[in-house]
This record gives sequence, C-alpha cells and structure tokens, in this order.
Amino acid sequence: MPLKLTFELSDADLAHFQKLVDDARQRTNGMAEAEMVAGAKRLLQKLRDREVAEFVRSRLLSLESLIEMLEDDEWALAGENRDRVTRALCYFTAPHDLIPDDTPVFGFFDDAVMIELIVSELRHEIEAYADFCGYREAEEKRRGPEAATTRETWLAKRRQQLQARMLKRRLRFRRGELFSRRREVF
Repeated sequence: MPLKLTFELSDADLAHFQKLVDDARQRTNGMAEAEMVAGAKRLLQKLRDREVAEFVRSRLLSLESLIEMLEDDEWALAGENRDRVTRALCYFTAPHDLIPDDTPVFGFFDDAVMIELIVSELRHEIEAYADFCGYREAEEKRRGPEAATTRETWLAKRRQQLQARMLKRRLRFRRGELFSRRREVF
C-alpha cells in the first residue's frame, strides 16, 4: 500500500534552498550554458540508471522540458528569458547538493524539491513552451507538405505571441499578492 507524505517549506526552509542556489551559482559562475545543460543531462542519466520513488522521478523528468526549451532552435529563447532557464540548471550542475545522490531512498529528494521550486518559478516559460510545441505539431499536421515552405513564418509569429504572453504573466505575477509572500529563486 503506498504511503503519501506531505510537507510544507517555511520561509526559513525557502531561504535555505535560496542559499543552496546562490552557492551553486558561485560554483558555476562563468560556466558555459552547454556545460550547465550537460550537467543536468548527467543527473537525468543517473536517474534513469537507478530505482527511485515516483515522486522524485516525475519531478526530475521536468528537467527534460527545460533542456529541450534551451536546445529548441525554433523556440529561439533569448535574453533574460534564456538566462532564467539556464540559471535554473546551476543546482543540478554543481557536484555538491544537499543530499548526496548515492544516499539510498532519499538521494534525489533535494533535487526533486528544487525542481518543484523551479517549476513553480518558471511555470510561465514552461506553459508557453508547451503551447508552442503543441501549436507546432498541430500546424505541421494541418498544413501537411506545405508546412515546410512557410514554417519559419508561422512559427515566428506564434513564438513572438507566446513569449510576450510569458513576460506579461511573469510581470503580473510579480506585482500580485502571491509574489510578496514568495521568494524569487531564479
């Protein structure tokens, strides 16, 4: 019979995770984006090679979406938006994390908590990218062979719309009441 555990992170707990992120940023300062992506991919490979709780597995697999977002040339994420996603990977690139990954049962728990915080913070980016991917797939099916000739035009228009929406939502959230009670990690 499965056991469900829930917990709440206090402001002090969130401050601790913020410090972990800050430390990871210092250790990865000057590191190229490609190295950060490679570090996150190594973590995902370790995850695939081990038996871990579904709670942990489902959260860590969210990293794939962030990596795809950075590597997708058609999404063309740039500037501050790209930096936010890249900075989110620094914790998974740094060799030192709160709980060593080799610790039985709990080794990836801190990584799962960090991913939960990242997904919350980058939800507008993740939603916009998922919408873009869905749109791209639907349009390719709808347009058929003609899709290739005008692909960049229709993708550029949709990309611009979604990235503008992403920014508006993030700014609106920052001004909202919820933001005053949360720390921005990335």
